Amino acid sequence: MAVNGKDIVLQVNTGTVGSPSYTTLAAQTNVEFTITNSNIDASTKDSASSKFEYGRKTETATVDFLFDKTGADIAALRDAIRNRTKLLVRRYDTGDSTVTETATVVIDDFTESFPDQDNAVVTVTISVDGDWA
Repeated sequence: MAVNGKDIVLQVNTGTVGSPSYTTLAAQTNVEFTITNSNIDASTKDSASSKFEYGRKTETATVDFLFDKTGADIAALRDAIRNRTKLLVRRYDTGDSTVTETATVVIDDFTESFPDQDNAVVTVTISVDGDWA
């Protein structure tokens, strides 16, 4: 069954770790979830072919949303990267109101862009600390 891309959003914890309260990042325009595995070269001298084993797995997400200087969601992200603290996030399906996965993350990149005569936007890249649950 096809999923409408607008239904999948990233939410951030604007509460506490002990009592989470998730807020959808306002005015999301895109969210991408990526899984990357590094390879371990297991090739030997007696074969002309390369052989590989799985190495470390890294999961990231990049989200783009319209800038809102008063949002608790943007404040939580900005505070996390400035204070170098981890943050709880979750993937949420607004189409059927279900939480698909939750994770603790670190903020890799937080970019605010204010172009002339265009929407001010924020792009955030996160790395999952461990696995989605």
